[in-house]
Amino acid sequence: MNPSVARLWRRTFGGVRTRILAWYVLLIALCGVTSVLAVREILFMQLQERLETSLVREVRLFQLLSAEEPVVQEQPMRERAAHIFDRFFYRYVPHDNEFMLAYIDGELYRTMPQKLDGTMRANGKLTSRWSHLRTPERDERIGSSGEKFLYIAEPLRLGGEPRGLLVAAYCVSCERREVERSVIVVAQVFIGATLLASLLAWIAAGRVLAPLRLLAETARSIGESDLTRRIPAGDRGELGELAATFNQMLDRLEAAFASQRNFISDAGHELRTPITIVRGHLELLGDDPDERAETMAIVYDELDRMNRFVDDLLLLARAERPDFLFFELFDVGELTDELYAKARALAPREWSIEARGSGRMVADRQRLTQAVINLAQNAVQHTGPGDRIAIGSALRGAWVYLWVSDCGPGIAPEDQRRIFERFERGSHSRYEGSGLGLAIVQAIATTHGGSIQLTSTPGAGATFTLVLPLDPPQELQLHNQLTGQSCSTVLSVYSH
Repeated sequence: MNPSVARLWRRTFGGVRTRILAWYVLLIALCGVTSVLAVREILFMQLQERLETSLVREVRLFQLLSAEEPVVQEQPMRERAAHIFDRFFYRYVPHDNEFMLAYIDGELYRTMPQKLDGTMRANGKLTSRWSHLRTPERDERIGSSGEKFLYIAEPLRLGGEPRGLLVAAYCVSCERREVERSVIVVAQVFIGATLLASLLAWIAAGRVLAPLRLLAETARSIGESDLTRRIPAGDRGELGELAATFNQMLDRLEAAFASQRNFISDAGHELRTPITIVRGHLELLGDDPDERAETMAIVYDELDRMNRFVDDLLLLARAERPDFLFFELFDVGELTDELYAKARALAPREWSIEARGSGRMVADRQRLTQAVINLAQNAVQHTGPGDRIAIGSALRGAWVYLWVSDCGPGIAPEDQRRIFERFERGSHSRYEGSGLGLAIVQAIATTHGGSIQLTSTPGAGATFTLVLPLDPPQELQLHNQLTGQSCSTVLSVYSH
């Protein structure tokens, strides 16, 4: 088979649309067959009840007429029986497939209809049996022609002796055939309605599944260079939700790819500058010892700067790994004292402890120290000798606050959200760094389950605050399984 034809065949008869229609037709067919069979049985039951009721009614009418007949002593019994049967047949209204037979002294006297049709004439076995009956009988028998008859035989007693017999009979098989014909008509109508409904369902399924086809086409057309296509999410149901979720995924992918491109571009730019400086100085390196020493000092300084930049990039990459944090129990006040002691060595500023929290927390002590020292280094770079820089901590409810406050130039409102992104710096910053320091601080706070807040007014300094949970995050147990740290030990100490 041609591959294109095979693909078209699989797409047409192996797709979701075909499977949905197949299940739909199968369920409709099962329901329809069950319904038709149930209706057939119900009609047969109602038919049986109707026939029995009709026969009982006719026999009761015959009993009433025979009881009302006046007794004439001189009248022969045969004439009297004939008169009763004549009165009954005069009042009797025949029905389809119903037969009335009157016997007098074992001989057939009268029938209704007057000329028995082939159905009754062909059943001489039954009529012969009835001619010899002398007692009441209600039964359902199959005659010589194979037809089934339901009948009631009622004797006519005159002078205490049975002188006649009335047989009220219905051809049950004939009535059932009429029911069968009606059921066949219903089944034919059902088949036609099912075919029409299947066609409409095929069209409706195509329209309902159109967003899925559009989703597949969009997914096939999306490449790294084009992530702008979206699926129209007009439907409010599950397909609309799927389209919206897919569009959100594309938004995240587009943002991730854009961030990756920007990251590569910014990283290349940051590394290109020191590489250019090193290469230029090495190309101009002469034989003068003093000049060589000066050049090598510049080269080492640029290499150190590249090394710090690469370390920062690796640190940000490790922030997404489960072994980035190592939790331990420590006192917040002691951590504040250590941070103050380490920050004082950064530069000659007016250092102070603004507040000192009292209590214990579970966190990565070294990462928090790294984050606060980064904030302190950032404050140093935006202040001068003798300017005030304060470090503080506090416990409020289930949260721990660690902050660094300075009296520098502050941060413009339009820069306060942007500076936490990688390679971003304030628009009025005098410091030419890599732009990764605040991104590292934010990564440390986020991996702890916390956040970083900035309060700043241009010309009035800035305060960076780490907001961290006092309790360990929910991912602590998984982290400890990966790192081998005893979670039970930390939590048992913490709980006391």
